[in-house]
Amino acid sequence: MIVTKHISLDKECVEKLKPYVEKHSSNFSVAVREIIEKAGHSGLPATSLAIDNSLFQWLLDEIDGTLVPDNVLDEIIDPSLINSMSKLEDYLNHRLCELGWDIELVLKCDNEKNPSELLLEIRGSHHKIRFAACLLSQYLIKNSLNRAPLQITSISDLNDCIKVELSRSNKKEAKKSLITFFGGKDEIIKTIDNRPDFWRALINRHILSNYNMVTVHRNYFEDLLAGKVPVGEITIETLAKKPIREIPLKEMLLLIKEVYETSRVADRVDIENDSVIVSHGYRTREAVEKLKQSLVALLESNGHLFDVKSTASMIVLTHRPDVGVKINEIVENLKTSNSRVDQELLVFMGFLKGLKDTPDIPVSLNALGRRIGESLMRGYERENNIKSWNLETFQKALTIIDSKLHRESNWKLEGKNLLYRINKCNFATEGDTFDAYVCRTIRETFKGALDYAFGDKAELEIKKLLTHGDNFCEVVIRTR
Repeated sequence: MIVTKHISLDKECVEKLKPYVEKHSSNFSVAVREIIEKAGHSGLPATSLAIDNSLFQWLLDEIDGTLVPDNVLDEIIDPSLINSMSKLEDYLNHRLCELGWDIELVLKCDNEKNPSELLLEIRGSHHKIRFAACLLSQYLIKNSLNRAPLQITSISDLNDCIKVELSRSNKKEAKKSLITFFGGKDEIIKTIDNRPDFWRALINRHILSNYNMVTVHRNYFEDLLAGKVPVGEITIETLAKKPIREIPLKEMLLLIKEVYETSRVADRVDIENDSVIVSHGYRTREAVEKLKQSLVALLESNGHLFDVKSTASMIVLTHRPDVGVKINEIVENLKTSNSRVDQELLVFMGFLKGLKDTPDIPVSLNALGRRIGESLMRGYERENNIKSWNLETFQKALTIIDSKLHRESNWKLEGKNLLYRINKCNFATEGDTFDAYVCRTIRETFKGALDYAFGDKAELEIKKLLTHGDNFCEVVIRTR
């Protein structure tokens, strides 16, 4: 039975009906019938599909920064529409109109089927257009990956208009751009959902301790337990996605700030030009000293030398590029001295004798000593055609070097352990005078030589250090 009624509609309702009327070639009755059928298929009255506006806005706020699951995305937008940008645009405008979102969407591209440049422009309520932009960007990137991957290159996000630019790229950069611009919370939420008990317990501990918990890499903690100075390179290299030596200083300082503050190793890290101020709450002098050494070693491994001073609650590191230039000059002199170990030793011995007259060098003796040790061993390796190092070849090299430095030493080999004892060092002690700077430089030179020969396959245990009034120092080298 057909019932005929006369109804009146305001302009807003007519606008919402337009897509259906156009779809059915201006047949208003068929258009209305489709709307009624859609409402009926839901099993609920049409009015029950509405959601309170404040609740809807809250939902959109909560999901901002998260991506729609792929299977849900495929149900919302047909993947085959990727083959026609104009059909995709028409479909999306039609769906948005059905939802009553009052959004205007424009899709501009350089190619209808396989675009290399694409501009998405959406106007309307800010919360809605941001979600729509996220949804469409995810759709375009996901469905272009196996064809010609599209990457988000820029987003202009104003109050009532959002513009998204995409261009041809590769799969890795395409996926990365989606996370960068729209999926900031996605990985965090997935990670927490995968191990909720672990993260709930960790968060509770931080809250209960008023954020006095420290969270560090296992290797960093292992170094602490072993009594070593932890450097913390692993976390920084992981974040930077490159070796620590290749990280620019400006980026390196920002990474130190991020890692040390979020791990709670330090309370706050302030960066002023090339200077770093580390605020902490450590109570013992030994802890502060180890933190200082850790920071200096970390920056040295990045190729930069810093002066360091400390107060009860702060460590101040000041960049010294002038010292770095001086050290580079000394090491270059070693490298160009006819590639002979004897010549290098002469240069090194001359430097040691004049160390007291070079006040700027002691601030970075660790770096200088290690680099000289590496240079000496490289020269010895080249002259003696050494293909690989072991305890015997290392002992022989150091015995020759000690004899040329007029240093009295003896060795004792026990399996994989090598005991090295210096009975007299003419450079560190002269009469009753003991020079701590010279001693420290030679000690670091030995460490540099050891690192060059064995890398992380050997450990150094210090049994006794030469100090004023003592007559020997002793270390044990353990190989793995």
